[in-house]
Amino acid sequence: MTRIRAALGAALALVLLVQPFATEAQHAGKVWRIGLISVAYLRIEDVFFQHLKGLGYVEGHNLVVERRYSEGRAERFPEFAAELARANLDLLIVTTTPAALAVKTATKTIPVVLTNSIDPVGVGLVASLARPGGNITGTSQQAPDIFAKRLQLLVQAIPHVSTVAVVWNAANPANARSWRQVQDAARVLGIKLQSREVRGPSDFERVLAEMTRERPDALLLIGDRLTLQHGAEIVDFATQKRIPSMLDRAYLETAGALLSYGAEEEELWRRAADLADKILKGAKPADLPIEQPTKFKFVINLKTAKTLGLTIPQSVLLRADEVIQ
Repeated sequence: MTRIRAALGAALALVLLVQPFATEAQHAGKVWRIGLISVAYLRIEDVFFQHLKGLGYVEGHNLVVERRYSEGRAERFPEFAAELARANLDLLIVTTTPAALAVKTATKTIPVVLTNSIDPVGVGLVASLARPGGNITGTSQQAPDIFAKRLQLLVQAIPHVSTVAVVWNAANPANARSWRQVQDAARVLGIKLQSREVRGPSDFERVLAEMTRERPDALLLIGDRLTLQHGAEIVDFATQKRIPSMLDRAYLETAGALLSYGAEEEELWRRAADLADKILKGAKPADLPIEQPTKFKFVINLKTAKTLGLTIPQSVLLRADEVIQ
């Protein structure tokens, strides 16, 4: 009996030793196929694929990427989702909530990674952040009181602000929560809001005209793939009209926005790539928690402040993670 146990133990040890190498051998030479659905190409997605490359997935070598961009036409997401659900993919990357909802309807089997999602639990994409369930996981920019923080920083940087125009995509169900948070924060700070809703690319001209007629003291952008696609256009308008702007994406500071405060988006995209790697190696999305931001960045553009004729208080400058001269 003792010899039998010893033999079984040795056999089990051998299996455990050989299994990882067998898995590697199985994946050696495999060409992975992933899909990506987004509103439009944004250079931030390069961070994801660059990080994947560092993990051993090289487009054109062992990785094929099927990209689908709606160019602001949300009605195309169900078509893209259905098409890619039939494309024999190993993984789907989704960058916006309307596309994610379409994908959730189209497939229950293909693993899905959300990048920088807004409110995945609230819109019904996952059961909870800790235990997503189903075939969806990813990263989320969701963080407590982040909109209150943005408005506070805006008021501290520009004390005379009393009216803020908020540009947001009302067609994206995840933004409903963001809009409520902005309203709650504005009530506490005594700020009047002007809601400037967009639902597609054709709405931006109207929104800019409304802000020309009813000039706000400042502008706040609720970022999603649609509004960020037009981010530079909005920032240019605000600068030309001498309206200070607060964004949630630091990389738009280079376009001339005065302020930004938000999660470090590049970090979230890299973490999404790490999740993709785990899934391609066999992990189940249901068991991988939605990852939330741990790093935030406050950026002030003094070049824009000078253009707008504003002096940012020293106490606010000292709190900035980056100051653009």
